[in-house]
Amino acid sequence: MVASLSSRWDLSVDNRAGQLALVVEVKRKTGASPQWAASLRSNILAHGTFPKAPYFLMVFPDQFYLWTGADAQLDQSEPTYTIDARPILQPYLERAGVTAEKISGQSLELIVESWLREIIYSENPYEDLDESQHWVIDLGLHAALAGGKIEHEAAA
Repeated sequence: MVASLSSRWDLSVDNRAGQLALVVEVKRKTGASPQWAASLRSNILAHGTFPKAPYFLMVFPDQFYLWTGADAQLDQSEPTYTIDARPILQPYLERAGVTAEKISGQSLELIVESWLREIIYSENPYEDLDESQHWVIDLGLHAALAGGKIEHEAAA
């Protein structure tokens, strides 16, 4: 697959074999409910042809919503998991000198990309990742992304 044609997601990660493992949609909105995120995801999927991935992550400054396995393939489903994004994103926000409420969409996307790179290149995930991120390992996301490659949304 050509990178520019493979995804219209904000970010996507191919596994080490070059297969799409994760798609990520990044939004600045705070306070988004799981139902709201599911509705947004459904609308996005209804308006385009997107490659399917075993993991779908919708990122908000305060919450991550993750769809996995069969749920990741369905247009209409609530997130499989809801994760508190604050302990994950806070160190990045502090380094950038910005708050979750004031961050731009592009800056949030860069922070998420940095976080994903740490997962992709982590050799000892239980040591490298904070306890608030052990779900990355427990849900198989680390194994799926390790040694992979991040791609950005194709320019419109």
